[in-house]
Amino acid sequence: MKKPRKILLVIALVLLGIYFLATAIVPQKLDKKFNTVTISAPYTASKRTQELYNSLDFVADLHCDALLWKRDLLEKHDYGSVDIPRMLAVNMGIQGFTIVTKAPKNMNFDSNTGETDQITLPFILQGRPFPSWFDLTERAIAQCDALHDFEEESNGSFRVIKSAADMRQYVSDRKQTNDITAGFLGIEGMHALSGKLENVDRLYDAGVRMMAPVHFFDNKLGGSAHGVSKAGLTDFGVEVIKKMQQKRMIVDVTHSSPKLLDDIFEITTRPVVSSHTGVQGICETVRNLSDKHLKKIAASGGLIGIAMFEPATCGNTPASTAKAIKYCIDLVGSDYVALGSDFDGAIEIHTDVTGMPLYVEAMLNLSISENDIRKVMGGNVKRFLLENLP
Repeated sequence: MKKPRKILLVIALVLLGIYFLATAIVPQKLDKKFNTVTISAPYTASKRTQELYNSLDFVADLHCDALLWKRDLLEKHDYGSVDIPRMLAVNMGIQGFTIVTKAPKNMNFDSNTGETDQITLPFILQGRPFPSWFDLTERAIAQCDALHDFEEESNGSFRVIKSAADMRQYVSDRKQTNDITAGFLGIEGMHALSGKLENVDRLYDAGVRMMAPVHFFDNKLGGSAHGVSKAGLTDFGVEVIKKMQQKRMIVDVTHSSPKLLDDIFEITTRPVVSSHTGVQGICETVRNLSDKHLKKIAASGGLIGIAMFEPATCGNTPASTAKAIKYCIDLVGSDYVALGSDFDGAIEIHTDVTGMPLYVEAMLNLSISENDIRKVMGGNVKRFLLENLP
């Protein structure tokens, strides 16, 4: 009996060794493979552009998926889109850190179901906490905890913003020094609730302040633009949106089907955002917003975050993002337009975060005024968070 036990022990130790080796190698390889840029750093802008950029209070972006990857955000990297040293280097003052908990295999823009998931295996190989391997709510909380850990270990250079008071203090402190940056937490797809209304409270307590009902497939709240049903809000979805509004959580309508968008606007009483989108007026895809819905976001007092990748902008340079920004300014006014990059979203981005001056240059080339550029580059997000966080 002793020999079989020894064999089993050896097998277990070998498997454990393979697992730890995989956790050391695979996460970085996946990160490098999926998070690429069209234009590589370093980036150079004109003197006029750089002077305007340097005069900004700070830059703000509504959407990145950096927490999905096992990347130490306190260290500077030569891959991926975002980390705290690169944010500090280009005066990125506010970054929305949005959480992905599930994504279908063979994901596409037209029709996906939630029957498969390509996030589970990476989470296992990243060595994430065991409860997060197979539970979507725990998977979201693990990513929230990771951002709070970065805050704790940053020696004061990074903060997680959870309230209007946090935001006021941060804005005040930024007037004294640029050596601090900050982020807030969002959820991309409320399948992260695991079908339980009480999990809105759990995620709020974990620091989440913005949530989108759907991502790339239909869920218990309603239909995705990329799902099968293209349906509107369910009764559960109505309950969740109302609870979010009571808690002053921000509703993000990105990836919603047109019917879901209409239903959300019917019941919301607070400003709504689209954290990372394009516009159908210049790039007609199902993931982009129609003029009707752009106007409804503006009418709610919300924000339209313009993305920085080809399927959203029908172009692969900052000029294509600037074109969408100008379209929105012309349609609804500059007070409702912001940046929503989709950094680290497993997609090729125009530039990494250090390329932000190129977006200013592209807007100047389209004769967008300096005042409007200041709003888009961060002023609108600063105002919005001060007015709308709990």
